[in-house]
Amino acid sequence: MSPSKVSRRAFVGAAVSSSLARPGSAGDRISIGIIGVGGRGQFHVRDLAKLPDQAAVTAICDVYRPNREQAAAMAAKTWGRAPRQTADYRELLGWRDVDAVIISTPDFSHSRILQHAVEAGKDVYCEKPMGTVFFEAKAAYLAVKKSRQVVQIGTQRRSEGPYVAAAKLVRSGALGQITRIDVSVNFQEPRWRRDHSKVVEADVAWKQFLMHLPGRLFEARRLREWQLFSDYTNGIAGLWMSHFSDVVHWYMDELYPSGAVANGGVFLWKDGRETSDVFHALLDYPKGFLFSFAMSLTNSAGNHNLWLGTRGTLDMDALTISGAGSTRPDRIAKEERIQPEQVSSHMQNFLDCVLSRGTPRADIQAGFSHAVAGVMASEALRTGRRIGFDRQRLELI
Repeated sequence: MSPSKVSRRAFVGAAVSSSLARPGSAGDRISIGIIGVGGRGQFHVRDLAKLPDQAAVTAICDVYRPNREQAAAMAAKTWGRAPRQTADYRELLGWRDVDAVIISTPDFSHSRILQHAVEAGKDVYCEKPMGTVFFEAKAAYLAVKKSRQVVQIGTQRRSEGPYVAAAKLVRSGALGQITRIDVSVNFQEPRWRRDHSKVVEADVAWKQFLMHLPGRLFEARRLREWQLFSDYTNGIAGLWMSHFSDVVHWYMDELYPSGAVANGGVFLWKDGRETSDVFHALLDYPKGFLFSFAMSLTNSAGNHNLWLGTRGTLDMDALTISGAGSTRPDRIAKEERIQPEQVSSHMQNFLDCVLSRGTPRADIQAGFSHAVAGVMASEALRTGRRIGFDRQRLELI
């Protein structure tokens, strides 16, 4: 067993069961519990299956029995043993042989489960957005900062070669002073649709799904299409903008917006949804630039992602930089292509940091920063006013 693994085990005071070891393996895999095994959670099972000697899925939690059993069967096929199952994430967090957890539940639950997980001594990979309600996100942020746990947030562009290369270019100053970042995402197909016709209440731990929210009668659609309901998400700001605001903070070396305004509504998909299908937010930052994020679920025009500097323009979709829009003599002379860098996967980075006790690429500060931006934008949409942020007190204003 390597020294790094010995120190990791000594630090957390837990060991992976030797019964999970396979012939030829180190017998000291990181024991992973996955909380939430719908589409994204099952993606993580498959992702970890590519690294079977480094980590093992030993515990599964989901409020929906078919998902739970399907994910457990997937794990058993890779690691030769069925993981323990539960519908209550608190029970899983109490299992001492689980070293780390992956949180891939509906958005509203991320902050609370993250806080409880680090308080239980678990390392955490938490899907984005890190939070949808400000006081919950702040509580989780402070809990992680107080702990010694490794936390990776699932804004995986920080582990994608083209984005890593572009980050170096922007941070080098090659584009000059960037004053505006303009992102637009547009599609029309109903990607949120999930069949709920066969979902029966007996298969759902409904109270565990609602967690801290007020009790209500079982609704299969709320379980399967939670992205449409404001109890469970802060809409496009969290579901989509979080990826892009994270890149803004990373490239521009910024923590939080100064202010946010937003507009939008339900203009096409009048199917009982509570979250907007057209959304536009403008966020301004202390360093002197504007981030514009627009999204329509009503048109298939495609996307654009432009970074506008005084010396040139970065097109993140085309992976090019050019002098477009500049009349300065020191502008970028011709269009150049960005060459992607070689970089390990987001999950590999997490596992490496669990062993080394290092800081992951998308750490808790990155997660809280994008959560703040998302909450500011969603609150601006809800209230119709500009939402500001006091970065000294860590409070919305």
